[in-house]
Amino acid sequence: MTDNIPRSAIDRRALLSMLALLPVLSAPLVSISASAQTTTSSGALPSWNDGPAKQAILDFVRDTTGPGSPKFVLPEDRIATFDQDGTLWVEHPIYSQFIYCLDRVPAVIKAKPALAKVEPFKTVLSGDREAIAKLPLRGLEEIAIATLSGMTVDEFDAEAKKWLETAKDPRWKRPYTDLTYQPMQDVLSYLRANGYKTYIVTGGGQDFVRMYSDRVYGIPREQVVGSAGETTYGYDKDGKPFLTKEPKVLLNDNNAGKAENIHLMIGRRPHAAFGNSTGDRQMLEYTKAGDGARLSMIVLHDDAQREYAYGPARGLPDTKVGTFTQALYDEAKKDGWTVISMKNDWKKIFSFE
Repeated sequence: MTDNIPRSAIDRRALLSMLALLPVLSAPLVSISASAQTTTSSGALPSWNDGPAKQAILDFVRDTTGPGSPKFVLPEDRIATFDQDGTLWVEHPIYSQFIYCLDRVPAVIKAKPALAKVEPFKTVLSGDREAIAKLPLRGLEEIAIATLSGMTVDEFDAEAKKWLETAKDPRWKRPYTDLTYQPMQDVLSYLRANGYKTYIVTGGGQDFVRMYSDRVYGIPREQVVGSAGETTYGYDKDGKPFLTKEPKVLLNDNNAGKAENIHLMIGRRPHAAFGNSTGDRQMLEYTKAGDGARLSMIVLHDDAQREYAYGPARGLPDTKVGTFTQALYDEAKKDGWTVISMKNDWKKIFSFE
């Protein structure tokens, strides 16, 4: 179930709301130390080409952490937020979490055989990718509800953990967690080395990302803010408490929800924010509107050879997965955000290149 789906067939807002139902899993803890001392910029950001984007990061860190700088930011206020899909790792041709949902359908059918003759499950079982891509929004919602809820957190943990350990991206033939952008890993490390606390602020499932955030990004679970579903508390026959995932969205962490949930979950306006699509617009606006030195950066996917090219900003192909409109590009230029060209600003995309 991991072949390509046409990129124009999936609606981002609908998918992210559904994916909010994904539950909490655990991952090995990676200890990442952050020093309040400003490190030298010599050798920093090695996966970046020299240019305005790289220099903007170096200047920002120098200005906000250098002793005596008029733009100095107190250590407790050094907050940087990062969207995940399309900003920290690959999101095309479809979000990895939704691929998980499709791959989970056979297990759902096994538990409830009658669904095999009912849409949209019948279409998914057919394996016809074009037909799957044409499923209506209601059908996608039914798939998400069936695959992401109705079981205990522990039961879901085991299934999702197994999938992440075995599923591979069809293009690169690697686990999805290998497909992080090395230049953004450089930024995460550089900011932390200079006293910044890094957060993931994702429209995807908060619980799903928390499963691997420590291991993949060096970001503790408690520093992941995302869309979240409700759970209910109960007891098994032996009186042991457990949580059950419910088909109800508690937090929608997309668009304005990102700024709102940054306030709710972090309680401080970021001094730096990184995104790649219209879903990140309000987070970037909110960050840039703060007093003092602020850095808002947005990734433009313009490298079809090494990754993907989509926009439709700058005449790139249109998409519903990670849409970066010309209007958003114009706003970035007008308001002083830095646009990152994947093609021109990054020496390499992945660590395994």
